Amino acid sequence: MHPVINHMVQLQELTLIRDEQLHAKRTEHLEQLNTSISEMTNKLPANMRTQFEKLQKRDPIAVAPISDSNCSVCGMKLATSLVQMISSKKEMHACPSCARILFVDDSAPRRVGQRTRRHGPRKVGIARFSSEVLMIPDLSATNAEEAIQELAEKMENEGFVLHADKMIEAALRREALCSTAVEDELAFPHVRSVEGGGLTLALGTSKKGFHFHDERGLTRIVCFIVIPTAASAFYLKLLAGLTKSFLKENNRSALLKETDPVKMWKTLCRVTRTTVK
Repeated sequence: MHPVINHMVQLQELTLIRDEQLHAKRTEHLEQLNTSISEMTNKLPANMRTQFEKLQKRDPIAVAPISDSNCSVCGMKLATSLVQMISSKKEMHACPSCARILFVDDSAPRRVGQRTRRHGPRKVGIARFSSEVLMIPDLSATNAEEAIQELAEKMENEGFVLHADKMIEAALRREALCSTAVEDELAFPHVRSVEGGGLTLALGTSKKGFHFHDERGLTRIVCFIVIPTAASAFYLKLLAGLTKSFLKENNRSALLKETDPVKMWKTLCRVTRTTVK
């Protein structure tokens, strides 16, 4: 990847993490994140800094990967010659449609999404992003890495994603930047830029609980989320909706008592009915 684009990708990730913290109503890392964002922004070449900041004023995603020769955000089909120039990684190029800076990330995990393309009634609420086959009552995990691995492999085994190992690696890199564990026994580990399908959620519970992060108490509900680039903004709405639902102890208790994936799924749909649209 072009070194300046790599810098912008990392900077963009920090700004998205800051937005996550705000939507999850966490403030303890905001000062540190704001300092890091400011320092990284100032290290950009002046012309690229201006372009990056202009793009981010319009949308949090200023730098986007190519997916199947398309801009992963606006979906425009790119000319073969443009894709080849971007793939050479010698110069920076923008999408002719949305003006986002484009790059190729061959190492990113891919999503299959076959399960969500079936014909049938239009899905609503959390059913748009998940399924009863992605529920794991009573995770065997005893730490964050094991929980992420268990949920990512569930997604792969059920035919929702390819290369769970890459997703696990990416999710752990994200955890190293700032833990996704929050108050009220919750954690929201996730992977961005998983193209080839829609936003997807797998959910696991642990009645005993475990320390997802040393600074937090026990975690008992883990939502593992796969986020395509185009859904990054909507992910924040999903995060806010899930957080609002699980702030209520009776909702958490209802989910934790279920031992059957189908019943757990029905409970998830019920407790998020008014918060996840």
